[in-house]
Amino acid sequence: MDEAGGTSPLDALPPLREVIARFGLGARKSLGQHFLLDLNLTRRIARAAGDLSQATVIEVGPGPGGLTRAILAEGAARVIAIERDRRCVEALQALVAASQGRLSVLEEDATKVEAAALGAPPRYILANLPYNISTVLLIAWLRQAEAFAGMTLMFQKEVADRIVAKPGSKTYGRLSVMANWRCDVRVLFNLPARAFTPPPKVASSVVQFVPLPAPRYPATWAAMETVTAAAFGQRRKMLRGALRTLKVDTDRLLAETGIDPEARAETLPVEAFAALARAYASLS
Repeated sequence: MDEAGGTSPLDALPPLREVIARFGLGARKSLGQHFLLDLNLTRRIARAAGDLSQATVIEVGPGPGGLTRAILAEGAARVIAIERDRRCVEALQALVAASQGRLSVLEEDATKVEAAALGAPPRYILANLPYNISTVLLIAWLRQAEAFAGMTLMFQKEVADRIVAKPGSKTYGRLSVMANWRCDVRVLFNLPARAFTPPPKVASSVVQFVPLPAPRYPATWAAMETVTAAAFGQRRKMLRGALRTLKVDTDRLLAETGIDPEARAETLPVEAFAALARAYASLS
């Protein structure tokens, strides 16, 4: 029902499984596709993003449109769905018509789209991300995090665990540092493999990112990316050895930041990596 108590055009859409059958939307492993069809779950994800009534919502990999329907039903002002699978683009046209001008579909490779330039702010990203490009997309969005009001994203659980990992844990790494440097991050809930069609081999997690107005600690993106790549590139090495790939005076770098040369990357908090990044930028 719509706000006026009448029937919404969205209510007249056929069931998602019927859409999948009609358009031959067998999930393609090469595209990392696992469709989420449970409308209760998709509505839960859309609601978790907050008030979307004035927002541009960017969705990646809508597939047959399960999450897209939920985002529209939750009142998003505008939805821009990025889909590279022509079959899905065609299947989404009925949803475009039912959206009454609120939904547009871009037939593009999401890794080549600058999401920060799409639509008017406030921008939110909501997506059941294709598994094979999820971290590539996340890094690109974190680079321009200030362009987004929020991101509510689904990952394989093991990737989500890495994103929210704390220093000292086995899963703490570059992704943990970069995500928590640019955003407040938390796992909202987990989804079992059976919730998807076809079921993946692992569970999934919905992760919420609230971008900070500026990085949590001063440093440039380029320097942070370079320093974390070196530090975590050889996890078992002490920082004295791991950072030698930076081609700067490693002893001086560590002395200026007051970091123990015998420490390992997984023990350093985000603040320490920012200090290393600033020192590296001044020495290079």
